[in-house]
Amino acid sequence: MKVHSALGTGLLESVYETCLSYELRRRGFVVLNQLPVPIIYGDICIEVGYRIDLLVNGAVLVEVKAVSKVVPVHEAQLLSYLKLSSHGVGLLINVNVVHLKDGIKRLVNNF
Repeated sequence: MKVHSALGTGLLESVYETCLSYELRRRGFVVLNQLPVPIIYGDICIEVGYRIDLLVNGAVLVEVKAVSKVVPVHEAQLLSYLKLSSHGVGLLINVNVVHLKDGIKRLVNNF
């Protein structure tokens, strides 16, 4: 909320991602940025360029968006990342909203 209040809307996703990871680290969280998500098919590992925006404390994936409206493909993207990385919980955060609470959606991977 602090990042969104300070920056407002209209910037690139990468700006919000960088500032959010800074704030989380400042508060003692372990944050990994732009974590590669390979696809395992049979006995091969395919690096296709998928990246998790943030992984917080090794447990919560965060996908940052700066879009006029979150559409089903955004949710599908986060769910795919959850499945491919074997993580259980993710947050889809759209920073292009007046009130940030309206831009946060929690998704769960039911394995």
